[in-house]
Amino acid sequence: MRIDILTVIPEMLQGPLTCSILQRAQDKGLAQIVVHNLRDYSTNKHRKVDDYPFGGEAGMVMQIEPVDRCISALKAQRDYDDIIFTSPDGEILTQPMANAMSMAENLMILCGHYKGVDYRIREHLVTREISIGDYVLTGGELPAAIIADAIVRLIPGVIGDEQSALSDSFQDNLLAPPVYTRPAEYKGWQVPPILLSGHQARIDDWRHEQAVERTKRLRPDLLK
Repeated sequence: MRIDILTVIPEMLQGPLTCSILQRAQDKGLAQIVVHNLRDYSTNKHRKVDDYPFGGEAGMVMQIEPVDRCISALKAQRDYDDIIFTSPDGEILTQPMANAMSMAENLMILCGHYKGVDYRIREHLVTREISIGDYVLTGGELPAAIIADAIVRLIPGVIGDEQSALSDSFQDNLLAPPVYTRPAEYKGWQVPPILLSGHQARIDDWRHEQAVERTKRLRPDLLK
């Protein structure tokens, strides 16, 4: 899988994309994540990529020309399954969405910034808008990193134990059950005896019951 990320602040992505699972996936050759500086596609001598909005509203707006040049250059090299725009207006990112996108070959993510992007970008250049929640951030760089992480960790071979990813929260519309590790007793706090029983069928039943109970208590909306 290849993910191209378009941004005006590439340095903001250096940390998230070069650590842990994302770096491991790239080292294994299972994923390629390429960050593109939109300023490189500006014809302005100051590499400017924004301008004042028509109509006099406050704030600055990302221009269509640098974005179009970058997207066109990338599309000339390969086909993309989706060109994603990170936006608080978009569909909320969910685990089923991440599962589906993890099977894509090429994805492009455009990070919004400033007051927003020229709306023609959203009308004619992107194919999908994704939000990570009902709040506004300074830019789309952190959402882009979150989307990439949610997708890449699901690619076969990225995580050593693939069953671990399949048992994560939201995979079956349930929150994950509690997990424990050694020591079995700490400050008088005990691990549930069922987990020490060695009876796998009963353990699986307990885990499912706990997942349902936690979902009812913490996220009842998922059960609808």
